[in-house]
This record gives sequence, C-alpha cells and structure tokens, in this order.
Amino acid sequence: MARPKEFDPQTALVAAMELFRRQGYEATSIQDLVDALGINRSSMYSAYGSKHDLYLKALDLYCAVEADRARVNLAESGTGPALPVLRAFLLSYVDSALADPLRGGCMVTHGVLERLPGDEKAAERLGGALGSLEEAFAYLLLRARAGGELAPGTDVRATARFLVTLTQGLRVMERTAGRDYLAQVVDQALRGLSSTA
Repeated sequence: MARPKEFDPQTALVAAMELFRRQGYEATSIQDLVDALGINRSSMYSAYGSKHDLYLKALDLYCAVEADRARVNLAESGTGPALPVLRAFLLSYVDSALADPLRGGCMVTHGVLERLPGDEKAAERLGGALGSLEEAFAYLLLRARAGGELAPGTDVRATARFLVTLTQGLRVMERTAGRDYLAQVVDQALRGLSSTA
C-alpha cells in the first residue's frame, strides 16, 4: 500500500496564504487549495480543519509577516528624518504590488472587503492587523513630531489612522493605477503632513 504524500505544514500554509491573497476567500475553492498545497482533501482537513479554519491560519500568518514588516520599517527604522522613511514604506507597498504580474493585492484588504462584517473571527484578526499598522505609523509620527517635521498641531493618532486608510486605498488602487499615479497620491498625503508645506 502506498504511503500518503508527506508535506511540510508550514510550507503548505504559506502556499494557502498566497492563494487566498491573490484570489480572496470566496474565489478560492477547496480544489484550488488541494492543488496549491499538493495534498489530498482528507490530509488538508486533517491538518487544518475546514476551509475557513485554513483561511484564518493563513490570515494569522499574513498579519504576523506584515506586522513585522511595519515594525522593522517604521518603528525600528533608526534615527534621522522620519517622513522620508514613511514615504519609502508607502511606496514599498506600491512597488511590491506592481512587481506582481497578477496584482494579487493584500490579504488584509481583501478580507476587509470580502469577510466583514459577517465573519467575527476574521474581523478580530483584520482589526488587529490594521491596529498594528496604526501603532507603527503612530510611533514614526511621534519621531517626526519630535524632529519638527510635522505641521504644527498635527494629531499623531488621527494622522496614523489617516495613513492606515490611505494604505488600504493604495492597496485597492494598485490593481488599476500605475506607479506615477500612486506616487503622486503618497506625495500629496505627505505634503499635507509636512511642517514645510
């Protein structure tokens, strides 16, 4: 009797994450997942549970990766002017999206558009991801304020929330707009924050 194909659960989870990121939850079928993970249905259910369970695990992984990215690039970005760091971070989203020939987008953005408000478990994770990004932005903005880079009276918390919303808008528009268009949006937003505007 042939042994079932062995697989690395973490590698398979990354494959599921990428599939959900590109296609979203609803457009991803069980067969799509089986094919992407390289295992049979029973092995998938045994390892991860239902499609929704697998989606939540993949979303957890995606959110952790993105939170680390924001923390390293924003909160731990070192010293010196903060607004150029912010611009580079925002444009890194644009550049990574435009480098993807499928323009797969962001799993958080897809999740917000597709799973909310009806999916409470996804809502908890998505809210956490957006909150984590807000905190990273706020930390960098505090540095910008201390360095005199922000316009007088800038509310750091409200500005961090604005940047989260801007980021989600960029993630949607990456599917249709080119780099020049998106870079102009980023630069216009940052001009509004700058003390030299």
